[in-house]
Amino acid sequence: MNNELNDQEQFRRDSLSELRKLGINPYPAAEYLVNVTAADIHRNYPNDATLYQEVRIAGRLMMRRIMGAASFAELRDQSGKIQLYIKRDEICSGEDKTLYNTVFKKLVDIGDFIGVTGYVFVTQMGEISIHVKTLTLLSKSLKPLPIVKEKDGQVFDAFTDPEQRYRQRYVDLIVNPHVKDVFVKRTQIINTIRNYYNEQGFLEVETPILQPIPGGAAARPFITHHNALDTQLYLRIADELYLKRLIVGGFDAVYEFSRNFRNEGMDRTHNPEFTCMEVYVAYKDYKWMMHNTEQLIERIAMETNGSTEATIGEYTVNFKAPYQRIPILDAIREHTGIDISTMDEAQLRDVCKQLHIETKPEMGVGKLIDAIFGEKCEHHYIQPTFITDYPVEMSPLTKKHRDNPCLTERFELFVCGKELANAYSELNDPVDQRERFEAQLRLSEKGDDEAMFIDQDFLRALEYGMPPTSGLGIGIDRLVMFMTNSPSIQDVLFFPQMKPEKTKPTGIE
Repeated sequence: MNNELNDQEQFRRDSLSELRKLGINPYPAAEYLVNVTAADIHRNYPNDATLYQEVRIAGRLMMRRIMGAASFAELRDQSGKIQLYIKRDEICSGEDKTLYNTVFKKLVDIGDFIGVTGYVFVTQMGEISIHVKTLTLLSKSLKPLPIVKEKDGQVFDAFTDPEQRYRQRYVDLIVNPHVKDVFVKRTQIINTIRNYYNEQGFLEVETPILQPIPGGAAARPFITHHNALDTQLYLRIADELYLKRLIVGGFDAVYEFSRNFRNEGMDRTHNPEFTCMEVYVAYKDYKWMMHNTEQLIERIAMETNGSTEATIGEYTVNFKAPYQRIPILDAIREHTGIDISTMDEAQLRDVCKQLHIETKPEMGVGKLIDAIFGEKCEHHYIQPTFITDYPVEMSPLTKKHRDNPCLTERFELFVCGKELANAYSELNDPVDQRERFEAQLRLSEKGDDEAMFIDQDFLRALEYGMPPTSGLGIGIDRLVMFMTNSPSIQDVLFFPQMKPEKTKPTGIE
């Protein structure tokens, strides 16, 4: 990182020194009480001009237009922006005009935080504004903001470079106010899910992030070390096995918003740190969960955007329930013309070769089928679609299908060719579960670094008995992408993972 100051940065530091010489604290500690927001004024004042005659408001100075003894400025708070009208003789009622002539005109800069008191009025140009009575500097900005300019409908000098935006999200939020809308909707989506399950009497819980066994998914974990215990631990890749322990313990319906970590590649739909919501309900199966899931997603769409329809890239997607249900083997047969339902690993490899799908020696039956579906089928499912009844080899934590023991009672929800949710009738047979874990161990020995570990404590929990249970996981980041029409996962994470920023040598050894 370059620590040399440019002219603007040096000017602001000089202004900082001048303010202190004048006895003005550029970072005062006292509380500044506000009684209104910019949005409140714009919403209510047009209906009643007697309102807001004694306002106190604070925010960032975003524009200033000085006209001798009077000035217009723009203040932006969390809710939006409002114009300020500042007269020298109003804020400097005595002979000393330093506050206006020196402080406001010369030492206060765009980006500084200020607080003002005054009253609301409408200018001759028809703009709702605050006539300022007092002005207080609340925090001095030492770095200049990118100034976004508009002329004849064109935007200039916008802060649009993705790497800069994601790396300096704090600047992105300041100069691109629309970015806030995505994160406000993210909170709305999470609250909708929470309300949906709370209304049904489910219990929100928390489970460990540091785990001795990285269980609940097929993924490569991050590894860390606990010094006090002198033991290796893993960052959570999923919370599934802990939530099912709670079902064993007697809770009938639990859910968790979990921050998960997977030591894998990064692209526009994957970040190594991501948020998932998982829910487990006793005495239910995957058919019940399909119905419950589509009701939830429809409600999220309505509460987020006011419609079941959403624009996602070039598509208009309708989240109105019910959704189509298609068995995965039927989907493969439809889009490849090949019936793989009875094929072994060697035959599946031949199919992959025939379809020009790249494989690796460590891939077993499950990953080969997953590769075929991913390459040849996923992208066809634009409207919400449940892909169901996965082969046993693809689903080591899932109960075998009641009608076909070669399949499992599992579904994934696909939207715009991407997986949004994954759900099972949970495997509660401890003997079968041990055999599935052992099959995963053999894949690990072949070199599959995403194969599941054997979690002996989870097996012990199952041996105490777990009732019939259905579970569901929803990728929150991808859900937010869909509901906000965001093309990249980096757009819905405040602080996405980035490559280390290049630093300039300091010459210090």
